[in-house]
Amino acid sequence: MEFTIGGRLEVRITPADVGKRVSVRRRTDSDGTGAEFTDAVGVLTSWDNGVLSITRKSGESVHIVESSLVAGKVVPAAPARRRGPAASFEELAVHAARAWQPVESEALGDWRLRAAGGFTRRANSVLPLGDPGLPLDEALGRVRDWYAERGLPAYVQTATGAEGTQEILCAELERHGWRREVSAQMLTAALAPVGDLEADVSAVRLTREPDAAWLTRYQRFSTPGPHVLRVLGSGPSVWFATVPGDAAAPGTSDAGPAAAPAAIGRCVVDGRWAGFMAVEVAPEQRRRGLATTVMTALARRALDEGASAAWLQVEEDNEGARALYDGMGFAAHHRYHHYRSA
Repeated sequence: MEFTIGGRLEVRITPADVGKRVSVRRRTDSDGTGAEFTDAVGVLTSWDNGVLSITRKSGESVHIVESSLVAGKVVPAAPARRRGPAASFEELAVHAARAWQPVESEALGDWRLRAAGGFTRRANSVLPLGDPGLPLDEALGRVRDWYAERGLPAYVQTATGAEGTQEILCAELERHGWRREVSAQMLTAALAPVGDLEADVSAVRLTREPDAAWLTRYQRFSTPGPHVLRVLGSGPSVWFATVPGDAAAPGTSDAGPAAAPAAIGRCVVDGRWAGFMAVEVAPEQRRRGLATTVMTALARRALDEGASAAWLQVEEDNEGARALYDGMGFAAHHRYHHYRSA
């Protein structure tokens, strides 16, 4: 990255640039000779008492002593994306929320408090799209109380890494003692190429509700109850895909109607968007293309309903899934995080 004007390093940012995306260089040596440097790029979230805080697109916060700065500048709000359908962060956040709805929700200004008996963080966290209508200290107190009344930990879901995301809120949560527990990527892609993949989908069964067999494969179904089925069944147009165990491994025994399937998946069609979730393959059936088969079958059904774009969420440490989806044409749009109250 280039910081110089006429060959000189310059610091061209000030506290007035808080909220903007910046690129900085600082000394890391202890004797001040300037022999060692490190760079940081992210949103400048604060500049107080001689210390800058920068939140990277990964959600990581970097704290830099002002006196160590040797260069800095404001850079474009978000890097250009090379592929995938055009979409704003807020548009995707709304569609993702509609595809995974809680059992109970309540408004706090523009924030939405969500609960579903503790089944998944997504359904048991605050979606803070806008202003809570209260000072942040008071709003976070309300959040803690609301979840405590339900016997649940308080979580806030945030996003980083795209135009309009919530780096400043992430930094404020950290300053208030909240800690980031889980980070994931929101990926997007054109839907037609997924539906056009070469996959034999003849064995895939599509249903409107998850049956007993589907649930035996779903790894999060450890605490059965009506709240789980309500979350799974929520959304504008929901489809469940099942590849029976006997279809994937001919000749195996004990593959009755309630036997654990070889693979499953879930898709929610909502206007132009199709969201994919719960794509899982039995460990003994992996590397046979079954995840691709499930995705292809669901994509074709979504295309039939008029969808043209796809999204999904994958945890950053799931390298196998990320490689699979990259091969299907998915690309990272932004990252999202869950912060838990201390």
